[in-house]
Amino acid sequence: MNTVDEVLDYAIGQEEEVAAFYASLAQRAEKAGMKDVLMDFSREEQRHKERLLAVKQGEHELTPEQNVVDLKITDYLVDVDASDDISYQDALIVAMKRERAAYRLYSDMAGKVPEGELKEVFVGLAKEEAKHKLFFESQYDERVLSDN
Repeated sequence: MNTVDEVLDYAIGQEEEVAAFYASLAQRAEKAGMKDVLMDFSREEQRHKERLLAVKQGEHELTPEQNVVDLKITDYLVDVDASDDISYQDALIVAMKRERAAYRLYSDMAGKVPEGELKEVFVGLAKEEAKHKLFFESQYDERVLSDN
């Protein structure tokens, strides 16, 4: 990936893949409530894709001005399987870990390119993924940790 468009196309593809993953998991979910939650996750990833498409078309900036808080909840959770009878807690764990992996990927890529527009795009993508992870970590904190 050597151009901004190539990076954005890759990121758009990743958002599509994750949206499809959640939709597929929702179709297999045994509980109606989990189907709804997973479809919400899928729609959220679709919104991320739409935002990236707008960035590619020059309609929006990608690089947020502020840094994103990291609750670090994901750092202390074990991996879980995305099974057909997945629980809300496990779905959040899967989502957090996927967002963290995407954040790390874009951060690593930003560290490997020289200063310039391409680096700014990678940094912006990393911050976007950090915001996504924060959303899922906040849900986990509010709905799982506070219940225990």
